Amino acid sequence: MNHDTSAVDPRRSPLVATLTLGCKLNQAETQQAARELQRHGCITIDRPTQADAYLINTCTITHIADRKARRLIRLANRLSPDAPVIVTGCYAERDGARLAQLPQVRIVGNQSKQQAATALLSAIENSASSTESRIASSSRTRSFIKIQEGCDDVCAFCIVPYVRGRERAIPIDEIVELARERVAEGVQEIVLTGTQPGAYGRDLADGTSAAKLIEALLARTDAPRIRYSSIQPQDITPQLLACWDDARMCRHFHLALQSGSDNVLARMRRRYTSSEFCDAVQRIRVAVPGASITTDIIAGFPGERDADHDQTLRLMEALRFSDVHVFPYSVRPNTSASLLEDDIAAEIKRTRAAELRELGAAHRREALKSRVGAIESVLFESAHSGLTDTYLPVQVARGVDLTNQIRSVRIDSVAESILVGELLG
Repeated sequence: MNHDTSAVDPRRSPLVATLTLGCKLNQAETQQAARELQRHGCITIDRPTQADAYLINTCTITHIADRKARRLIRLANRLSPDAPVIVTGCYAERDGARLAQLPQVRIVGNQSKQQAATALLSAIENSASSTESRIASSSRTRSFIKIQEGCDDVCAFCIVPYVRGRERAIPIDEIVELARERVAEGVQEIVLTGTQPGAYGRDLADGTSAAKLIEALLARTDAPRIRYSSIQPQDITPQLLACWDDARMCRHFHLALQSGSDNVLARMRRRYTSSEFCDAVQRIRVAVPGASITTDIIAGFPGERDADHDQTLRLMEALRFSDVHVFPYSVRPNTSASLLEDDIAAEIKRTRAAELRELGAAHRREALKSRVGAIESVLFESAHSGLTDTYLPVQVARGVDLTNQIRSVRIDSVAESILVGELLG
């Protein structure tokens, strides 16, 4: 195929739908594959539509994630029955044999996304499918850059180390160069992601750390925004927090709590206690005033008593997160928790998850209302809506297209779950 995309006739360029399920790391890898496809003359779009081919990057963190992947593959087949489907990501790594039984599926697994793109190009060349319309790839305001993958912690409930392997850090110079390329393309926000981004550099013996990576990005790139959010309490160091002295660092931290009970945390094989988690949150709030802190919580882990669940609710009340993602416990094969008796009834899991979500939603409303009257820096991802650096959604009145601009907005009200404001300047 022609490598010079400027010479490709758009009417003949294959349209590839690149679809992502799961975490920011998956989003980074899908973006990387899409860029590789574009370099080979393809047009890409990141939503389900009729296409010449599909690249579906899957997640397997829960059984629900597995179900979503199968549903998306079937949707692609309904939209374009003859189009080849490349399935990559964690579910493909864990259970590719099952996915291979679905129509038009070619399995790549959790390998490099350049390899996924190459496999898809080959499948396109051998396919007779054709779409009549062509849709240009959407512009990106935020770009996800993978800084590492793999995890050495091996929490009891988590299948990710099994499908992603051991920790492997990408060199700082390579990440800086990627960030420079994205900024040169007009990207306004660099999102650093990985399986265990807080542990960046732990596999190296030269003192490489997340703080040193961020310092390099701040010093050597002109990125208007840098977001680094998914970390563990034990990764919150003074050197890391000092990076937020630079206003380009987004004031959003995602710390996965999982449980507020020390007994449950120990069975989960988490590397902190509830007290240590609270200390980390306090250090963030002192060092980065106005920071937004979000979290994940698992409801109904094996052996979780009513008292354990109540401890989680009390800790949520004390910390008042800006947002909470709640997951009823789901048994994952090849994890140590799969050897435990799943002794919490499904109905109890649902009830506990509902209580956690209800409390989390109340705190979310508080976080939004607290911004009324404030002036926020907003990166617009579409014509009239965008995100604050604290990861809160904002909408302004219709008017000039603000896509991919960072603008100051005075927040006037809250409409359901969105801040509503007036554009300044």
